[in-house]
Amino acid sequence: MRRSPRDTALSARKITRRSLVLAGAQLAFMGVLGARMRYMQVEEADAFRLLADENRINDQVIAPARGRIYDRNGLTIADNVPSYRIVMVRENVPDVEQTLDELSQIVPLSDEDRAQAIRALRGSPRAPVTVLDRVSWDDLSRVAVNGPALPGVSPEVGLSRIYPLGSEFAHVVGYVGRVSQSDLDRYEDPPPLLRIPRFQIGKVGVESKEEERLRGKPGVKRVEVNNTGRVMRELDRTEGKPGADLQLTVDHALQSYVQARLGEESASAVVIDCETGDLLAIASSPSYDPNKFVEGISVADYSVLRDNEYRPLASKTVQDTYPPGSTFKMVTLLAALDAGIIGANDTFRCNGFLEVASRRFHCWKGSGHGNVDLEASLRESCDVYYYELALKTGIERITAMARRLGLGEKHGVPMSAESSGVAPTREWKRNRFGKDWVIGDSVNASIGQGFVASTPLQLAVMTARIATGRAVSPRLVKTVDGIEQPTGAGAPLDLNENHLRLVRRAMFTVSNSRRGTAYGSRIIADGLRMAGKTGTSQVRNLQSERERFGRVLKDDEVEWRRRDHALFVNFAPADKPKIAVSVIVEHGGGGSKTAAPIARDITLQALYGEDPPLDAYPAKDRDRIRAQQATLRRLRREQEQNGGGSQA
Repeated sequence: MRRSPRDTALSARKITRRSLVLAGAQLAFMGVLGARMRYMQVEEADAFRLLADENRINDQVIAPARGRIYDRNGLTIADNVPSYRIVMVRENVPDVEQTLDELSQIVPLSDEDRAQAIRALRGSPRAPVTVLDRVSWDDLSRVAVNGPALPGVSPEVGLSRIYPLGSEFAHVVGYVGRVSQSDLDRYEDPPPLLRIPRFQIGKVGVESKEEERLRGKPGVKRVEVNNTGRVMRELDRTEGKPGADLQLTVDHALQSYVQARLGEESASAVVIDCETGDLLAIASSPSYDPNKFVEGISVADYSVLRDNEYRPLASKTVQDTYPPGSTFKMVTLLAALDAGIIGANDTFRCNGFLEVASRRFHCWKGSGHGNVDLEASLRESCDVYYYELALKTGIERITAMARRLGLGEKHGVPMSAESSGVAPTREWKRNRFGKDWVIGDSVNASIGQGFVASTPLQLAVMTARIATGRAVSPRLVKTVDGIEQPTGAGAPLDLNENHLRLVRRAMFTVSNSRRGTAYGSRIIADGLRMAGKTGTSQVRNLQSERERFGRVLKDDEVEWRRRDHALFVNFAPADKPKIAVSVIVEHGGGGSKTAAPIARDITLQALYGEDPPLDAYPAKDRDRIRAQQATLRRLRREQEQNGGGSQA
């Protein structure tokens, strides 16, 4: 059947409209596609080029510069130095073993370095692992030139810690070291910085205690790497925040002198400012070089330190506790005065011993001191006088006074392993040993023996509090980023000033009366005379020696470890105290013989700020002091040339 012309024309018009609609749709689609292609190829070309298969963008953490540490006069005692290193990213390394083989052909790579790198590379595949640290510029350049042949390996420049003064501040500042698993375990969610292999973190001392301040905040850099893992360019960088700079209260010149004066002894000394509580010197001897620990100390070097019987790694000033011996007698005396049990003119008879509960407690002077009053009891260090006070005063009052004077508690200085010491009570003994307190415990405690234990820092604080009548507290950090920190001047102790004057006067006679136990170590310079107290703390059973040998053996008759500790505490000038000093010489024998001369020399050095004139010393000592000063000056020059104090 033939279609009419009218139907044919109508059908043609419909086909034409559909063609136009389809063509329009196709044109619109092509337009959108063209616009999108233009956007991707022109406007976003750089971004998509970087995201191509053969390239990749990595975000990397930037370690901030660690805060520096200075002494009170601005001398740098912990600094950062540029450190060149070779790093590797496991994700970009086709074959770790082969790449390390190729790297070892370019730079020296020990078996130990290789093993450490392989262990570290087992961690996060995208984290940069330090394969070699502190490499030379030549080695760094060779790795950079051979970069295309070492996929995933790249040279970097960072910062590493250094201690310019070496061992002088080792026990105060401490040192940094690589992050260990135990460091990470202290955090529920460790900061990203700590996950960087070989990142350095404070291990001991101020470096550890002030870690959060010193570490700073990390930055981030965005880099382009090619398909072999080689960094092509840096795209963006957000700098982190450097760690805070700390200024300590310690004076380098005085610290250096104290370290040299302690010499080869196993000893410690603390010098504290009576007005502010600033620790002007806080030294343990012997010391060690903290720089050896920064990158990991060798087994041989560590063994030398560990096996030394003088324990150079111990921070004796805050970590070790000792029976304070007769330096504790001021505590017992003030407790008795405060309780109204004794007066300045009251006396006790010393016949060389006191019998308590069928046991004899001996005085250091076997023949006895005769009738002894308050001043003589300290001047001549009569033990029986304090045995009598203990029976009348009781341990609770004595311990309460000890705590008021700063014993038996931590003072919060940012140094490692600070000990609280022991200021014993009946309850303390019951909890510690499951035994009741007996009267003999009080007698022993009255002269700083038995359960009583104190650190050199606590004894310096005690002396400063007696000198000032205020609750002086030790301060080690002076400023943080230039901002002054609170001082340790302290509030009044609310002790009777007349009682304090009696004790100070008695301490003055210890050093300035011919019958005083420290008269041989006195200061004769007008206006600088010191008030002090000797101490000798027992480390062996003297009663057992009496029973076995019929007498107490002399120190030179027993091995070093069984000899008495020598102690001395003092403040000066006596009429207007500026500083307080404590010195302990382990197994050094009598305090008057060993510790007092050291403390006297340190006191004069601190007061003068330089080698004191010879006329500050008694005439009989001047030739010896002249030779001693020359020797110490030579030692300090050698220390400065070697970058620190004497090393163990």
